[in-house]
Amino acid sequence: MPSTDLSTALPRLLLFLGLSLSLIATATAQDAADKPAAAATEVKEKAEASKTPAEAAEKESKPADSKPAEAKTEEKPEAKPEVKPEAKQEKKTDEKPAKPKKEAEPAKPAAEEPKAEAKPEPKKITSLGYSNTPFIRGQRWKVHDMNRPRPRAIVPGNASTYDKPGTAPSDAIVLFDGNNLDNWGQLLPEDPGSIYQPLWSVADGAVTVVPETGHLRTLDTFADCQLHIEWASPEDVQGASQERGDSGVLLMGKYEVQILDSFNNRTFADGQAGAIFGQHPPMVNASRPSGQWQVYDIVFEAPTFKDGKLESPAYMTVIHNGILLHHRRELVGSVKDKELQPYSEDQPAGPIVLQNHGTPVRYRNIWIRPLN
Repeated sequence: MPSTDLSTALPRLLLFLGLSLSLIATATAQDAADKPAAAATEVKEKAEASKTPAEAAEKESKPADSKPAEAKTEEKPEAKPEVKPEAKQEKKTDEKPAKPKKEAEPAKPAAEEPKAEAKPEPKKITSLGYSNTPFIRGQRWKVHDMNRPRPRAIVPGNASTYDKPGTAPSDAIVLFDGNNLDNWGQLLPEDPGSIYQPLWSVADGAVTVVPETGHLRTLDTFADCQLHIEWASPEDVQGASQERGDSGVLLMGKYEVQILDSFNNRTFADGQAGAIFGQHPPMVNASRPSGQWQVYDIVFEAPTFKDGKLESPAYMTVIHNGILLHHRRELVGSVKDKELQPYSEDQPAGPIVLQNHGTPVRYRNIWIRPLN
């Protein structure tokens, strides 16, 4: 063997020994690291082998994603565009707390710009009348004349009952309402040309004739008119013919409608209840029994004169208890007992007169509507 120099061989030997020791240390460390893993695997295999068939089946039925949460790789949701909150204005420290607001009203639609409206076509109001129709004979108005004055509106009265008198229309003059005789005066037999304070009695809503005191007359005078008057003869029947409940109502103080108890009471035809006295008997006898209230509605047209001569006679329509007795009956003159009194020109109007023939006849609810 060749001789070796120790100075050369010694360093090489030391280098070799260092490398060997390093490799040994690395292998030892690797072996130490592999032992726990192998041990864990061995434990796991033993545990799996020791499980019952039911546990094994339960494990196989579990989905594959039932691994520990840390082993899963979660899918990240798609990124949404970030909505930035509106910047809020900082409240001032000295601001007062806001008051609760009322419920919001529904938003009103925005006002549209005004458009040019089409001009409406004019339309005739034919209900107001016409101007192209012929004139009515004897009148200055045409048929359905649009310029002819229209009637005014009134309130009608209420009808009477046996116990309670009715009411007058709104345009009537109430001559007696059951309270007083302010619209009347007395005509004394000894002084027929003068007017005195009334002497007839007023009680229980009625005025009753007082014998030997004369006739009662209105203070005002009337011509053409509609007269409503209610009357009752005494319930205690006394006398017969013209002595039984005798009185009368005179228009203009001259033209008489007879008042008489004509229930089962015979007298001359033109002197019974409802007759135009001494001239025209009523068409029927519509009298109620003695003592009951009866109603006259009279429409009177006064006579007219021209140059001292009669131009138009008087006319009278009489309704008794709702029954027509005279329909625009022409009068032959003024009233006079047992005679015919011709027309004579006088004042154009006269009073309403209630006669006193000594029988206590009662009157109520007297009103008049002038027609001129």
